[in-house]
Amino acid sequence: MNSSSKAVAPAAPRPQLALPLQVAGLALLLLAAVVLGTGLGSVTVPPAEVLGALWRGLAGQELAGNDVIVWQIRLPRVVMGLLVGAGLGVCGGAFQGVFRNPLADPYLLGVASGGALGATAMIVGGGPRPLIPAAALLGALAAVSVTLLLAREGRRLPPTRLVLAGVVVGSVLSALSTALLLRGEDRAREVLAYTLGDLGFSGWREVAAVLPYVFVGAGALLLLARALDTLQLGELTARSLGVPVERLRLLVIGAASVATAGAVAYVGIIGFVGLLVPHVVRLAFGAGHRTLLPLSALLGGTLVVLADLLARTTPLSQVGIVTTLLGGPFFLWLLRRTRD
Repeated sequence: MNSSSKAVAPAAPRPQLALPLQVAGLALLLLAAVVLGTGLGSVTVPPAEVLGALWRGLAGQELAGNDVIVWQIRLPRVVMGLLVGAGLGVCGGAFQGVFRNPLADPYLLGVASGGALGATAMIVGGGPRPLIPAAALLGALAAVSVTLLLAREGRRLPPTRLVLAGVVVGSVLSALSTALLLRGEDRAREVLAYTLGDLGFSGWREVAAVLPYVFVGAGALLLLARALDTLQLGELTARSLGVPVERLRLLVIGAASVATAGAVAYVGIIGFVGLLVPHVVRLAFGAGHRTLLPLSALLGGTLVVLADLLARTTPLSQVGIVTTLLGGPFFLWLLRRTRD
């Protein structure tokens, strides 16, 4: 990946009614995913009952029977999938824009490897489960900080140096995680479940813990959408139009790292969502970030909810396996499409 890679193309003009219709379509798809994700499982709850249970819960009515299954068991898991998928979708779109490279994703700067190292250290060390997300969060943020320190060139953060530093930091931290895992083989299954992504431990407390990270990080990226659009014209042009390119790059990295680290800390590493979703949105709806980022949030949430549904109702078992099986072939196609 280098500065000569194909940049993400600027947005093409679209009819004014396109965006509301696109949002409505993806919102309906998201609602369908929520109903399916909440209704299907060892006990099947029909769609009408799911909608009724959601209404009764929101209205503060007493819950009984399948309502309890919907609200206490399945809905927290579905909401966590929505949050994580939305966050990864937005972060992936923003990273592809700020690096002007279609192969960038939210894990580019070592967030995933740092989170995995923190979680592995806590699991292998026999630490209490409630502390695992905290260790993963600290590891993820520390990894990004080290990457930024290594890549910094005076006051500048050259994209090529950032990418190379992220690859090196990620590789070193992955090696450390493997070394820890070999010393605690009896915990290997738990570590593996984390590295492949797992929504199974998601309750309302975990949802409440992840929400601020995704809300703050993804919300900040949405506010930077106009500047990201300008950056697609080239750094020199963006600077001439008043965009502080280095500050923008740092803001995008900071906001995306916060959102991604929060997600990784609580559900593990769910691969390819941040790469796959922005490209699907870009191909279907255009490349302007004011459209791309919110639609990536909707489609990312939908994808993770449906992938988790497939994971828990088939032998695939882990949501990260499903997203990787979907994203791997897409990534190979993208490499062929973007090669020189």
